[in-house]
Amino acid sequence: MLNMRPRRADVPLAEKVAFLARREAYAHAPASVEMIQTHMSWVFLADGYAYKLKKPVRYDFLDFGSVAARRLNCGRELELNRRLAGNVYQEVVPLVLRGDGRLQLGGDGEVVDTLVKMRRLPAHKLLDAAIRAGAVGGNELERLAALLIDFYRHAAVAQVSPAAYRQRFAQGIRVNELGLKAPYAGLDEELVDHLTRSQHDFVARHGELLEARARDARIVDAHGDLRPEHVCLEAAPVVIDCLEFNREFRLLDPVDELAYLAMECEQLGGAEVGACVLRRYCDAVADHPPPALVMFYKAFRASLRARLAIWHLADDGIVSTDKWRQRAREYLAAAASHVAHW
Repeated sequence: MLNMRPRRADVPLAEKVAFLARREAYAHAPASVEMIQTHMSWVFLADGYAYKLKKPVRYDFLDFGSVAARRLNCGRELELNRRLAGNVYQEVVPLVLRGDGRLQLGGDGEVVDTLVKMRRLPAHKLLDAAIRAGAVGGNELERLAALLIDFYRHAAVAQVSPAAYRQRFAQGIRVNELGLKAPYAGLDEELVDHLTRSQHDFVARHGELLEARARDARIVDAHGDLRPEHVCLEAAPVVIDCLEFNREFRLLDPVDELAYLAMECEQLGGAEVGACVLRRYCDAVADHPPPALVMFYKAFRASLRARLAIWHLADDGIVSTDKWRQRAREYLAAAASHVAHW
């Protein structure tokens, strides 16, 4: 008699999460499993490994809505993150439904989802933790700078016209303004207006500085989200969690990306940390952009981070709204400090 059991490619996310939260889900039998939720993923920390399961979400900038789309994205995540963290990103692992109707990580069965398996990094070695502890050494910064310099030197150059590069920022400023003025944002609208005007004014008066970056072929396929919490200061430093899901978000000027890192380090009280890496890069490639451009990049990135903090208010299941609103205010203060210096 034929087995007429229906396929279950639509296994609910809650069922997958419940399974992956159990120690028995993993072949290496971890002592415990810790779960971390973000807007787009669930991460399961199982002893020395981390497994990332992408949520079936759709936004304007990504589509994880289908099993096939998530599997494709996992492959991209593995490939792109191996550029800066080759020994961290290990493999793509299928989550399967066995013949007896039970879920299993790897092996034979109907594939109902896909996870990225990574080596778990030591938390105290992450750059944000090291800055807070005052434990960032000069040799560690030199190694990190060398890693990033080599990465940018070999990154694929993006074909972006000068006008399009300038327009990208004009559009981004408008998008940031809309997000920061959302009815639920609860932010100082006068400050948002001031920052918006100041950044638009920079693009209008100094747009040639932006256009020159594209004209000089400075725009590359970069990391896309170079924050301290994505940097690990191991003996051989690694950088994780690039923006694999949208190539446009990774097409950046290295000075922009490193100014972003510097701004984030400043927020943690480690201004000299990010500034040192940026200086090392500029000296190594003989690229010394005007300070006003660096300040613009920092102000724009701080405004963007404020908008993303407000975006988190729509996801009450992750963290308290007060935390994210306060973080947005801190980023807006940072943006204000930078617009005052161009």
